[in-house]
Amino acid sequence: MGRPPLGWFRCEWTELPRVAALARVDDIEVSRLAGGLDDAFALVAGPFFRQEVRARARACVAGMLSGLEGKTGWSLAEHAGEDCPDGVLIGDDTGFEKKGACSAGVQRQYTGMAGKITNCQLGVFLAYAGPKGRALIDRELYLPRSWTCDDGRLAAAKVPDDTPFRTKPQLLQLMIERAVTAGTPFRWVTADEAYGDNGPLRAFPGEQQVSYVIAVSRDHVITTSAGRRRAGALAVTLPKGAWHRISCGGRRQGPPLVRLGPDRHEPPGNLPAYPQAYRPAV
Repeated sequence: MGRPPLGWFRCEWTELPRVAALARVDDIEVSRLAGGLDDAFALVAGPFFRQEVRARARACVAGMLSGLEGKTGWSLAEHAGEDCPDGVLIGDDTGFEKKGACSAGVQRQYTGMAGKITNCQLGVFLAYAGPKGRALIDRELYLPRSWTCDDGRLAAAKVPDDTPFRTKPQLLQLMIERAVTAGTPFRWVTADEAYGDNGPLRAFPGEQQVSYVIAVSRDHVITTSAGRRRAGALAVTLPKGAWHRISCGGRRQGPPLVRLGPDRHEPPGNLPAYPQAYRPAV
């Protein structure tokens, strides 16, 4: 048969594959093509149960039938009006070892910088990474309860006495809120399982229609339609096809990818953490 003409599609989910559209777009006027797109897409729209998924699939078909040169996932997204900034917000904390007890927020606590519990301050930072570089754009000092409940200690360190106690995930959420309010042009947010295990923080980006890829630890309990399951136990039950790659930015050599799934060289049950992702419907 040779190579099928441009615009030829097969519906592989039926017992007898059928042709959804058969056309050579270079021989069809744009107005006629646009007018018949809804009828053509109606032939394959059935398996797309959710409205937003159906709309995106239609946009993909429209892009494939367009006059775009070099059709890729990135160019099709731009054609569908889903072009967005390449910047990424990255949340994490770090520690600063101290000798005394007067520095604001200092106490014996774990810090990854030392790899142990030690006398230190902890700060939560928000970084911005894009094609042209990286920079810290926001920070918050973590004040333990031993500090926020001691007005005298706060006054001695010149910390406002009305400063509330906030957990590290709450501090990260506060900074993400400020970035959104300021109109910072970013594509998605990411953080490790120390933040992903916090349910309210994971829920916040979705409420704000912000895309994210956030890790959860293997022992973290996730609520599913089948009940509450540990992430590690849930991951090993998923078929290989359940894991996929998503684009996390664009570049000339093609978009870099994040693989949402177990490492190919290690059983899923042995992974320390698993990524959870969310992308708002367009």
